[in-house]
Amino acid sequence: MITIEQFWMKRDKAYASDLTDEIRENAKVMVERANELLELFYKANPNATKRGVNSGWRPPSVNQKTKDAAPKSNHMMGRAIDISDQDGALDKWLMTVDGQNALEMIGLWMEHPSATPGWAHVQIVPPRSGRRVFYP
Repeated sequence: MITIEQFWMKRDKAYASDLTDEIRENAKVMVERANELLELFYKANPNATKRGVNSGWRPPSVNQKTKDAAPKSNHMMGRAIDISDQDGALDKWLMTVDGQNALEMIGLWMEHPSATPGWAHVQIVPPRSGRRVFYP
């Protein structure tokens, strides 16, 4: 399972002045929901390799330096996480009926797998389109 420390990626210390109570609360919710999702994924895929964090919280200065990051990325407010998915098994499962039901039940939205090779981007807020699976 993902820990809050993994989500912070040591940036909570290095960029402490950027960290607010709102971001801390969002991060807590994000990690809890990501773990709920992973628990369901592992139940459906008992032989799956364990997943880690590709990207968690990004302070604005880090986000600006992150290739292809949205200028108003939800990562900056602790509302998004990129979960490692090198083999594509998580994205594949998320696109099934069971995966879509899990996203809805937990309250998560995801970027379309074609936009996130090697990771699965999930977030705790809906995109402007409102679609459960969206293109960035």
